[in-house]
Amino acid sequence: MDTAPATPAPLTRLDGSPVRVLVVDDEVNLTELLSMALRYEGWEVRTAGTGTAAVRTAKDFRPDAVVLDMMLPDFNGLEVMRRLRAQDPNIPVLFLTAKDAVEDRVAGLTAGGDDYVTKPFSLEEVVARCRALMRRTAVAATAGDSTLVVGDLVLDEDSHEVTRAGEPIALTATEFELLRYLMRNPKRVLSKAQILDRVWNYDFGGQANVVELYISYLRKKIDAGREPMIHTMRGVGYVLKPAP
Repeated sequence: MDTAPATPAPLTRLDGSPVRVLVVDDEVNLTELLSMALRYEGWEVRTAGTGTAAVRTAKDFRPDAVVLDMMLPDFNGLEVMRRLRAQDPNIPVLFLTAKDAVEDRVAGLTAGGDDYVTKPFSLEEVVARCRALMRRTAVAATAGDSTLVVGDLVLDEDSHEVTRAGEPIALTATEFELLRYLMRNPKRVLSKAQILDRVWNYDFGGQANVVELYISYLRKKIDAGREPMIHTMRGVGYVLKPAP
């Protein structure tokens, strides 16, 4: 007997209103298709064809996520992201890129992007990645009341607040997800491949320097001026454990 595939639960803002997505691409047909797919999810969508229009639209629209083409008529996606993050430092960004070189894909993530898809892509993939990003940034309430505690480090999965020794620590969406994964596996050595698969949700073609980069970001925020909690196990991976 055949069974229908499970339909993902509707994703809404914490106040129950529709999530908002800004789609930025100068290909009108593509933005229309993406908008239709995202609206089918019940989300509110705005579009922009240039970087200038994207920044202006985001100021009024206040999107929960941005689908952003790397190549735009006026300036590139990295510059658009920089300007958007000046308005909202934690806004998740999904890059669209026509480039197949792994180095180009890495550039978007190392500059602070949260994920990417390479053209041509399926609409379903873009929707799925948007859902994952918005869950990661707590656009929608998640089940459970988890507060993770390792030593004097505390992470609240619901409010996305992180403290160490009572002092608040501000993290980006990807830094938060990486720290959450480490804190869910305290004293366990996690390989770069495991971290890539869990935090970025795909095999990144051996580009483990992305993991190294984000581990260094975390160390600067978590361990700066304190006994270190994040340790490198050379040739194996990373482990988070309470400071002695």
